[in-house]
Amino acid sequence: MARKRSAVSSSEAHPQSLTRQQLRQAILSLLRNNAHKTYHPKELARRLNLKDYEAYQRFWEVLAELEHQHLIARVKGGRYTYERRPYRLEGILRVHPQGYGFVEVEGREEADIYIPEAHMGTALDGDRVLVGLAAPARGNRRREGEVLQVLERRRTQTVGTFQPHGSFAVVVPDDPRLTRDIYVPPNAFGGAQAGDKVVVSIDQFTDPKGLPEGRVLAVLGPSSDPAVQVLALALSKDVRSSFPEIVLREAERIPDAIPEAEYQRRLDLRDREVFTIDPSDAKDFDDALHLRPLPNGHIEIGVHIADVSFYVHPGTTLDEEAYARGTSVYLVDRVIPMLPEKLSNQVCSLRPGEDKLTFSVLIELTPEAELVRYRISETITHSRHRFTYEEAQAIIEGAEHPLADPIRLAHALAQKLRQARLEAGAIDFDLPEVKVELDALGYPVKVYRKARLAAHQLIEEFMLLANRLVAETIGKRRQALPFVYRIHDRPDAQKIYQLAQYVRAFGYRLELEDGSVSSKALNALLHHVKGTPEEPVIEEAALRAMAKARYSTQNIGHYGLAFAYYTHFTSPIRRYPDLMVHRLLKHYLQPQAAPTLIDIEALEARCEHCSERERAAEEAERDSVRLKQVQYMQQHVGETFWGVVSSVTPFGAFVELDDVLVDGLVHVRDMGDDYYEYDERRYTLRGLYTGKRYRPGDRVRVMVIRADPATRQIDLRFVAEDDTSPAPLTRRRKKRASTRGAGR
Repeated sequence: MARKRSAVSSSEAHPQSLTRQQLRQAILSLLRNNAHKTYHPKELARRLNLKDYEAYQRFWEVLAELEHQHLIARVKGGRYTYERRPYRLEGILRVHPQGYGFVEVEGREEADIYIPEAHMGTALDGDRVLVGLAAPARGNRRREGEVLQVLERRRTQTVGTFQPHGSFAVVVPDDPRLTRDIYVPPNAFGGAQAGDKVVVSIDQFTDPKGLPEGRVLAVLGPSSDPAVQVLALALSKDVRSSFPEIVLREAERIPDAIPEAEYQRRLDLRDREVFTIDPSDAKDFDDALHLRPLPNGHIEIGVHIADVSFYVHPGTTLDEEAYARGTSVYLVDRVIPMLPEKLSNQVCSLRPGEDKLTFSVLIELTPEAELVRYRISETITHSRHRFTYEEAQAIIEGAEHPLADPIRLAHALAQKLRQARLEAGAIDFDLPEVKVELDALGYPVKVYRKARLAAHQLIEEFMLLANRLVAETIGKRRQALPFVYRIHDRPDAQKIYQLAQYVRAFGYRLELEDGSVSSKALNALLHHVKGTPEEPVIEEAALRAMAKARYSTQNIGHYGLAFAYYTHFTSPIRRYPDLMVHRLLKHYLQPQAAPTLIDIEALEARCEHCSERERAAEEAERDSVRLKQVQYMQQHVGETFWGVVSSVTPFGAFVELDDVLVDGLVHVRDMGDDYYEYDERRYTLRGLYTGKRYRPGDRVRVMVIRADPATRQIDLRFVAEDDTSPAPLTRRRKKRASTRGAGR
């Protein structure tokens, strides 16, 4: 059936011009291969076959960027040549907890520049620095450097433990990448007491032999408080925990009632049987569905998304705060929302029984889940019911409910969409999720693997479909329009080679072709490990080998999903890029919308910021779970667990424990039954006298001998499979035993 024009038309695709990254590589390759020549910019553009105005403008931007990074040089006559030996480079410093660091230089193909601790100067982790390169040693491919200047201090504050020392104090940072304590003068304690977790500023750092100086900005509470520990962890990633009063006041002024003009202007879908499916503890419902059979035998699917852009306008303090946060952060014991609760949990949330403003993708599919047509419209919807994932799963499996038919139909279509996506080359990652249950005081009482349900896939597939269609609507137009894409590059060849070597130690084979891997080969690997003890270990390793997905105005497609066009549209309550996408769509919906009104450089900068905030949120979320896992294992010191060796190093073997999905280290110093040597080629620790071997993939039994929440590290010891000796009672277990005895 011919496809009808959508509310935002999706025209035929135009021939793709070079992306910004491709243009960078093309310019560098041309100049590097002709290093003895110089070229006028017009000659370069002609050699690269750049004809349209937009590509030519992008060419000039990239040219200036490469010159600024000392990757190319401008010589006499305004001509350009390859910068053979740049002696000064700019980049981002990443510090290792042991004191040394590496500087990442964007666009530089060689390895990151190694900075010895003695040559760090006054630079801190995350700073943008100017580096002077040292002469390389013969045969050494790693270039060393020295920090010459801190160009931009990225860290202005941190979180740590307050330690008074008479008339002054220091704050010991929680982040191990900050290897210097912060000096706090006598008049800047801010009411902090010994052992408190505090937020401290980093005001100045001018003497490499001294300490950075700062002031206590906020006292979080005692470092022994579990809630304070999680909050401190989040704040160490620059997560904002509370909203400024001016932002809360602005949110409170937003009326609950929908203006009458919106009822008249929008497509009214309140007669549809709309429902939501979310986690049991969720309050921010930003997506909903409806399904209904059509007279022609097809199915209409409505993907309805909260219209946050109606309430949050550019230039307001509310918008500035949301942009600074970039995303909601889902910690192990709380949610730190991107928007105040008045919006996230009330006005915008698609709560059942309430009329809501929505932005909808209305999709027509055949019973075989083939796309017929779609349109994107501003709508008004009314959710009939709120389901948890568990309730929806019960209906899929046969439980009765008035909305059982649309949910089962949605499940059937979602499975077909998923199968088609995998056949098209999408990678089938299905990483297990860890669930931590806490008591009233915030201590972990249970850690387990959360089940992945068909109901999760149901929601996932329709959100993926809506995001893809929105991206195609803009990306396939003949006229290039500035837009926010969610992109995912192909994996780095070296990382894929390392992955292939790693899985070989488990007895698996990853097929490579000319140093690259096909999604078919990756899926075959993931399929083979499904249901095995090493499944989570190998899936995690495969995920680490992938490039990081990010936001950009330059579309290169999404490798992992096998989509040529993809964006984020479906979660504007908790992700700022989705809010940007909504605003751009509304702009392009207008008659004669002018793309020139969109500042593409400013939009790209916003994309980069949102990608950074996403990474920070992911780190905070992951670390908060890790903290509780270690605290949980602290209660089980002396007990034995089954696990899988995930990796082997010269100093020991890492073992991931079953079910708890946390790893610990069996240090060689605790392997007292033999003298072990490390075989780097085979990833093996081998006993010199017994010949006993430990390799990745080995199923082992270990005892927990130490768990330190401060460092979030767990120490283990191998035990024999037939070792049934009782574990020594820890202090906590002794107390419980004595309590039980007294009770009897």
